[in-house]
Amino acid sequence: MTETQDAQHATIDPGFDAQRRATELAILDALRAVVDPEIGMNVVELALIKQILLGQDETEIKMILTTPFCPYAGAMIAQVKEQAESVVDHQVKVTLLAERWDPRDAGLMW
Repeated sequence: MTETQDAQHATIDPGFDAQRRATELAILDALRAVVDPEIGMNVVELALIKQILLGQDETEIKMILTTPFCPYAGAMIAQVKEQAESVVDHQVKVTLLAERWDPRDAGLMW
């Protein structure tokens, strides 16, 4: 190998899994269909999706709500689960975190 080729190979992260990242992005894309009816923005734009943990038998999505007493919480959680399961071929578990939503995070993308 030449020095240029060695440098190119050195910059590739051996822990990066392109297929996993593609699946995460596909899930995020599907979650854009889940809209908070009070705000009119989707859960990705609102930065409500905090983590996607891909597993062999189950995927877990950790999310927050815009308010602890969101009247649409049940429907939004069900929609997140349904949309994510349209991408992966196994069960999806949605876990609500106690973290408070900060409206300044809205619009920040993954």
